Amino acid sequence: MPETQASAPTPDILTRIVATKRREIEAMSRRAAEFRGRARDAAPARDFAGALGGHPRVRVIAEVKRRSPGAGPIRPDLDPGALAAVYERAGAAALSVLTDADYFGGDLSDLRVARGAVGLPALRKDFTLARVQIDEARAAGADAILLIVRILDDALLADLHGYANERGLAALVEVHDAAELERAIAVGARVVGINNRDLSNFRTDLAVTESLLTRLPADTVVVSESGIRVGSDVERLGAAGVDAILVGESILRAPDPGAKVAELASAPRIEGVRG
Repeated sequence: MPETQASAPTPDILTRIVATKRREIEAMSRRAAEFRGRARDAAPARDFAGALGGHPRVRVIAEVKRRSPGAGPIRPDLDPGALAAVYERAGAAALSVLTDADYFGGDLSDLRVARGAVGLPALRKDFTLARVQIDEARAAGADAILLIVRILDDALLADLHGYANERGLAALVEVHDAAELERAIAVGARVVGINNRDLSNFRTDLAVTESLLTRLPADTVVVSESGIRVGSDVERLGAAGVDAILVGESILRAPDPGAKVAELASAPRIEGVRG
Protein backbone atom coordinates (compact mmCIF):
# COMPACT_ATOMS: atom_id res chain seq x y z
CA MET A 1 0.00 0.00 0.00
CA PRO A 2 1.55 3.32 -0.98
CA GLU A 3 2.79 5.28 2.01
CA THR A 4 0.71 7.69 4.04
CA GLN A 5 1.82 9.38 7.21
CA ALA A 6 -0.93 11.87 8.06
CA SER A 7 -4.52 11.21 9.11
CA ALA A 8 -5.46 7.68 8.07
CA PRO A 9 -8.28 6.82 5.69
CA THR A 10 -10.97 4.40 6.76
CA PRO A 11 -9.79 0.78 6.84
CA ASP A 12 -11.92 -0.15 3.80
CA ILE A 13 -9.93 2.15 1.50
CA LEU A 14 -7.95 -0.75 0.06
CA THR A 15 -11.19 -2.57 -0.77
CA ARG A 16 -12.48 0.51 -2.58
CA ILE A 17 -9.23 0.97 -4.48
CA VAL A 18 -9.28 -2.65 -5.62
CA ALA A 19 -12.89 -2.31 -6.80
CA THR A 20 -11.98 0.80 -8.78
CA LYS A 21 -8.97 -0.96 -10.27
CA ARG A 22 -11.08 -3.91 -11.39
CA ARG A 23 -13.34 -1.53 -13.30
CA GLU A 24 -10.30 0.03 -14.94
CA ILE A 25 -9.00 -3.40 -15.94
CA GLU A 26 -12.34 -4.31 -17.50
CA ALA A 27 -12.30 -1.13 -19.54
CA MET A 28 -8.72 -1.59 -20.74
CA SER A 29 -9.03 -5.31 -21.55
CA ARG A 30 -10.03 -4.53 -25.13
CA ARG A 31 -6.54 -3.08 -25.61
CA ALA A 32 -4.74 -6.13 -24.22
CA ALA A 33 -3.26 -7.17 -27.58
CA GLU A 34 -2.00 -3.63 -28.19
CA PHE A 35 -0.27 -3.51 -24.79
CA ARG A 36 1.30 -6.95 -25.33
CA GLY A 37 2.76 -5.83 -28.62
CA ARG A 38 4.10 -2.58 -27.21
CA ALA A 39 5.57 -4.41 -24.22
CA ARG A 40 7.44 -6.82 -26.52
CA ASP A 41 8.84 -3.87 -28.49
CA ALA A 42 9.91 -1.84 -25.45
CA ALA A 43 13.59 -1.21 -24.76
CA PRO A 44 15.19 -3.54 -22.18
CA ALA A 45 14.33 -2.77 -18.58
CA ARG A 46 16.87 -1.25 -16.23
CA ASP A 47 18.07 -3.51 -13.42
CA PHE A 48 15.84 -2.64 -10.46
CA ALA A 49 17.05 -5.44 -8.15
CA GLY A 50 20.69 -4.78 -9.00
CA ALA A 51 20.30 -1.09 -8.18
CA LEU A 52 19.15 -1.99 -4.66
CA GLY A 53 20.99 -5.09 -3.48
CA GLY A 54 24.54 -5.65 -2.34
CA HIS A 55 25.58 -2.07 -1.64
CA PRO A 56 27.44 -0.76 1.42
CA ARG A 57 24.79 1.88 2.11
CA VAL A 58 21.02 1.56 2.34
CA ARG A 59 19.62 2.46 -1.06
CA VAL A 60 16.76 4.92 -1.45
CA ILE A 61 13.76 4.44 -3.73
CA ALA A 62 12.37 7.96 -3.92
CA GLU A 63 8.72 8.43 -4.71
CA VAL A 64 6.89 10.66 -7.17
CA LYS A 65 3.42 11.18 -5.70
CA ARG A 66 0.98 14.10 -5.67
CA ARG A 67 -1.44 12.98 -2.96
CA SER A 68 -2.75 9.98 -1.04
CA PRO A 69 -6.09 8.95 0.49
CA GLY A 70 -4.76 9.42 4.02
CA ALA A 71 -2.57 12.49 3.66
CA GLY A 72 -4.52 14.42 1.04
CA PRO A 73 -2.51 16.80 -1.17
CA ILE A 74 1.23 16.32 -0.67
CA ARG A 75 2.95 17.94 -3.65
CA PRO A 76 0.13 18.47 -6.16
CA ASP A 77 2.09 20.68 -8.56
CA LEU A 78 5.17 18.50 -8.87
CA ASP A 79 7.01 18.18 -12.19
CA PRO A 80 7.84 14.46 -12.50
CA GLY A 81 10.92 14.95 -14.67
CA ALA A 82 12.41 17.77 -12.64
CA LEU A 83 11.76 15.95 -9.38
CA ALA A 84 13.29 12.73 -10.68
CA ALA A 85 16.41 14.63 -11.71
CA VAL A 86 16.67 16.13 -8.21
CA TYR A 87 16.38 12.64 -6.74
CA GLU A 88 19.09 11.23 -9.00
CA ARG A 89 21.55 14.03 -8.22
CA ALA A 90 20.91 13.54 -4.49
CA GLY A 91 21.82 9.86 -4.59
CA ALA A 92 18.52 7.98 -5.04
CA ALA A 93 19.01 4.48 -6.47
CA ALA A 94 15.55 4.11 -8.05
CA LEU A 95 12.23 5.84 -8.53
CA SER A 96 8.75 4.84 -7.39
CA VAL A 97 6.06 6.56 -9.47
CA LEU A 98 2.39 6.49 -8.44
CA THR A 99 0.25 6.00 -11.54
CA ASP A 100 -3.17 5.58 -9.90
CA ALA A 101 -5.35 8.54 -10.87
CA ASP A 102 -8.42 8.34 -8.65
CA TYR A 103 -6.72 8.02 -5.25
CA PHE A 104 -3.18 9.31 -5.80
CA GLY A 105 -3.52 11.84 -8.63
CA GLY A 106 -1.04 9.95 -10.79
CA ASP A 107 -0.84 8.95 -14.43
CA LEU A 108 1.29 6.70 -16.63
CA SER A 109 2.67 9.85 -18.23
CA ASP A 110 4.30 10.64 -14.86
CA LEU A 111 6.22 7.38 -15.15
CA ARG A 112 7.32 8.06 -18.72
CA VAL A 113 8.45 11.60 -17.95
CA ALA A 114 10.20 10.77 -14.67
CA ARG A 115 12.06 7.77 -16.05
CA GLY A 116 12.96 9.62 -19.23
CA ALA A 117 14.68 12.36 -17.24
CA VAL A 118 17.12 10.05 -15.42
CA GLY A 119 19.13 6.87 -15.73
CA LEU A 120 17.49 5.23 -12.70
CA PRO A 121 15.19 2.21 -12.81
CA ALA A 122 11.54 3.05 -12.14
CA LEU A 123 8.87 1.13 -10.24
CA ARG A 124 5.30 1.55 -11.40
CA LYS A 125 3.54 1.96 -8.05
CA ASP A 126 -0.04 0.86 -8.57
CA PHE A 127 -2.44 -1.93 -7.62
CA THR A 128 -1.61 -4.77 -10.01
CA LEU A 129 -4.38 -7.33 -10.42
CA ALA A 130 -4.10 -8.48 -14.04
CA ARG A 131 -1.56 -9.29 -16.74
CA VAL A 132 -2.78 -6.43 -18.91
CA GLN A 133 -1.51 -3.96 -16.31
CA ILE A 134 1.94 -5.53 -16.48
CA ASP A 135 2.02 -5.18 -20.26
CA GLU A 136 0.79 -1.60 -19.93
CA ALA A 137 3.56 -0.89 -17.42
CA ARG A 138 6.30 -2.39 -19.60
CA ALA A 139 4.97 -0.51 -22.65
CA ALA A 140 5.20 2.73 -20.66
CA GLY A 141 8.83 2.05 -19.73
CA ALA A 142 8.47 0.62 -16.23
CA ASP A 143 11.35 -1.47 -14.93
CA ALA A 144 9.42 -2.96 -12.01
CA ILE A 145 5.87 -3.41 -10.81
CA LEU A 146 4.31 -3.73 -7.36
CA LEU A 147 2.52 -6.88 -6.23
CA ILE A 148 0.66 -6.48 -2.93
CA VAL A 149 0.26 -9.95 -1.42
CA ARG A 150 -2.76 -8.90 0.64
CA ILE A 151 -4.92 -8.26 -2.44
CA LEU A 152 -3.89 -11.36 -4.44
CA ASP A 153 -4.70 -15.01 -3.93
CA ASP A 154 -1.90 -17.56 -4.27
CA ALA A 155 -2.66 -18.50 -7.87
CA LEU A 156 -2.88 -14.91 -9.08
CA LEU A 157 0.23 -13.88 -7.14
CA ALA A 158 2.23 -16.67 -8.77
CA ASP A 159 0.81 -15.91 -12.20
CA LEU A 160 1.53 -12.18 -12.07
CA HIS A 161 4.99 -12.68 -10.59
CA GLY A 162 5.90 -15.14 -13.33
CA TYR A 163 4.40 -12.98 -16.06
CA ALA A 164 6.33 -9.91 -14.89
CA ASN A 165 9.56 -11.91 -15.04
CA GLU A 166 8.71 -13.13 -18.54
CA ARG A 167 8.29 -9.51 -19.61
CA GLY A 168 11.68 -8.59 -18.16
CA LEU A 169 10.22 -6.67 -15.22
CA ALA A 170 11.22 -6.94 -11.59
CA ALA A 171 8.41 -7.42 -9.08
CA LEU A 172 8.46 -5.71 -5.70
CA VAL A 173 6.37 -8.17 -3.68
CA GLU A 174 4.89 -6.35 -0.69
CA VAL A 175 4.10 -8.06 2.63
CA HIS A 176 3.19 -7.00 6.15
CA ASP A 177 3.13 -10.16 8.26
CA ALA A 178 4.67 -13.61 8.49
CA ALA A 179 1.89 -15.36 6.55
CA GLU A 180 2.22 -12.93 3.65
CA LEU A 181 5.99 -13.30 3.77
CA GLU A 182 5.73 -17.08 3.39
CA ARG A 183 3.50 -16.59 0.35
CA ALA A 184 6.06 -14.24 -1.19
CA ILE A 185 8.83 -16.77 -0.61
CA ALA A 186 6.68 -19.51 -2.15
CA VAL A 187 6.47 -17.69 -5.50
CA GLY A 188 10.23 -17.09 -5.54
CA ALA A 189 10.13 -13.34 -4.90
CA ARG A 190 13.58 -11.86 -5.35
CA VAL A 191 12.66 -8.35 -4.16
CA VAL A 192 10.43 -8.20 -1.08
CA GLY A 193 8.98 -5.00 0.31
CA ILE A 194 8.06 -5.09 4.00
CA ASN A 195 5.32 -2.55 4.67
CA ASN A 196 5.62 -1.24 8.22
CA ARG A 197 2.03 0.00 8.06
CA ASP A 198 -0.75 -2.19 9.40
CA LEU A 199 -3.53 -1.70 6.86
CA SER A 200 -6.20 -2.61 9.41
CA ASN A 201 -5.43 0.43 11.59
CA PHE A 202 -2.82 2.36 9.55
CA ARG A 203 -0.25 2.44 12.35
CA THR A 204 3.43 2.20 11.39
CA ASP A 205 6.20 0.46 13.27
CA LEU A 206 9.73 -0.14 11.96
CA ALA A 207 9.87 -3.24 14.15
CA VAL A 208 7.70 -4.96 11.52
CA THR A 209 10.66 -4.96 9.14
CA GLU A 210 13.08 -6.03 11.86
CA SER A 211 10.89 -8.98 12.86
CA LEU A 212 10.34 -10.30 9.34
CA LEU A 213 13.52 -9.84 7.35
CA THR A 214 15.42 -12.59 9.17
CA ARG A 215 12.90 -15.09 7.75
CA LEU A 216 13.92 -14.28 4.17
CA PRO A 217 16.54 -16.13 2.12
CA ALA A 218 19.90 -14.39 2.30
CA ASP A 219 19.90 -13.49 -1.40
CA THR A 220 16.55 -11.65 -1.21
CA VAL A 221 16.63 -7.89 -1.75
CA VAL A 222 14.73 -6.43 1.21
CA VAL A 223 12.98 -3.07 0.94
CA SER A 224 11.47 -1.42 4.02
CA GLU A 225 8.40 0.74 3.33
CA SER A 226 6.37 3.31 5.30
CA GLY A 227 7.12 5.25 8.48
CA ILE A 228 10.68 6.18 7.46
CA ARG A 229 11.21 9.86 8.17
CA VAL A 230 14.74 10.71 9.34
CA GLY A 231 18.29 9.49 8.99
CA SER A 232 18.22 7.64 12.31
CA ASP A 233 15.33 5.51 11.01
CA VAL A 234 17.49 4.45 8.07
CA GLU A 235 20.47 3.76 10.33
CA ARG A 236 18.26 1.48 12.41
CA LEU A 237 17.07 -0.42 9.34
CA GLY A 238 20.57 -0.60 7.88
CA ALA A 239 21.82 -2.13 11.13
CA ALA A 240 19.21 -4.86 10.66
CA GLY A 241 20.49 -5.59 7.15
CA VAL A 242 17.82 -3.89 5.03
CA ASP A 243 19.00 -3.30 1.46
CA ALA A 244 16.76 -0.38 0.57
CA ILE A 245 13.97 1.88 1.73
CA LEU A 246 11.01 3.24 -0.20
CA VAL A 247 10.10 6.75 0.94
CA GLY A 248 7.47 9.16 -0.32
CA GLU A 249 5.84 11.61 1.98
CA SER A 250 8.78 12.65 4.15
CA ILE A 251 10.76 13.47 1.00
CA LEU A 252 7.91 15.16 -0.82
CA ARG A 253 6.95 17.37 2.13
CA ALA A 254 10.53 18.48 2.74
CA PRO A 255 11.37 22.07 1.71
CA ASP A 256 14.33 20.61 -0.21
CA PRO A 257 13.52 17.08 -1.45
CA GLY A 258 17.05 16.58 -2.72
CA ALA A 259 18.57 17.34 0.66
CA LYS A 260 16.13 14.91 2.26
CA VAL A 261 17.10 12.14 -0.15
CA ALA A 262 20.77 12.82 0.55
CA GLU A 263 20.11 12.56 4.30
CA LEU A 264 18.31 9.25 3.95
CA ALA A 265 20.88 7.83 1.51
CA SER A 266 23.83 8.18 3.88
CA ALA A 267 23.18 5.30 6.30
CA PRO A 268 25.47 2.26 6.21
CA ARG A 269 24.09 -1.21 5.59
CA ILE A 270 25.48 -3.91 7.86
CA GLU A 271 26.29 -7.18 6.11
CA GLY A 272 25.77 -10.57 7.68
CA VAL A 273 23.16 -9.67 10.28
CA ARG A 274 20.21 -11.39 8.55
CA GLY A 275 19.31 -14.99 9.05
